[in-house]
Amino acid sequence: MKMTMKTQGLADLDKALRGMKKATAKGIMRRVLKKAAQPMADVASGLAPKSDDPTLAPSVSVSTKLSKRQKGKHRKLNKSDKASVEMFVGAGPLSSAHNQEFGNINHAAQPFMRPAWDQEAVPTLDRISKGLGDEIARTAARQRKRDYQL
Repeated sequence: MKMTMKTQGLADLDKALRGMKKATAKGIMRRVLKKAAQPMADVASGLAPKSDDPTLAPSVSVSTKLSKRQKGKHRKLNKSDKASVEMFVGAGPLSSAHNQEFGNINHAAQPFMRPAWDQEAVPTLDRISKGLGDEIARTAARQRKRDYQL
């Protein structure tokens, strides 16, 4: 199923980020993405079935890291862009996670990630754009203050 979303104002934020040092911009993006994605992880954790695997719900998290298997399956979208930042929301490396989400021959699907995405996709994008704007403004103010003191 194809999904299309339209965002506005992110080009201006991208331009502001490109005007900063790469490490500063990456730090801003990591903080904002983690904070913006946490409500989606909370929803997924709340929807995860507790009876079949009690370790599933607490394993749902937001991180920049993937398990060894996930890394092998991951297709990096911006291979050449060293300034890009990726953040992942999902269950930990549990063998039962995909079986719960998609089901199998012996087990009916009990999706928890897709409903969380459906519920939180648009609010997450809104949190990202607002959070980036706020964080860029705070960082720029700190930089101006530092430059003024020199």
